[in-house]
Amino acid sequence: MSTNHMTTVGADVAGLDSYVKYIRVRSDENARFVEFDFAIGDPMLFVELIMPKTAFEHFCTANDVVFMTREQQESVDAEMEKWRYGEETLMAKNHS
Repeated sequence: MSTNHMTTVGADVAGLDSYVKYIRVRSDENARFVEFDFAIGDPMLFVELIMPKTAFEHFCTANDVVFMTREQQESVDAEMEKWRYGEETLMAKNHS
């Protein structure tokens, strides 16, 4: 890896600290593992992760996360449903 590439990557990672990092827990409170969505900057763009509780707690602290609001969760769910079933399709009408 060239020094120039490493410098660019380092600058990009440092820039991530300026973004809000969101989580949404999807697993049951008593589950052995925590299943959650993690987003940087935009709650709509997330990855699904799973970790043991201790690792999850460390992850949240290290990333200074913010829990998604109810409105953000509902918006994400509506968008996911739109992509899954479409808006003006037979499946969308049958799913409602």
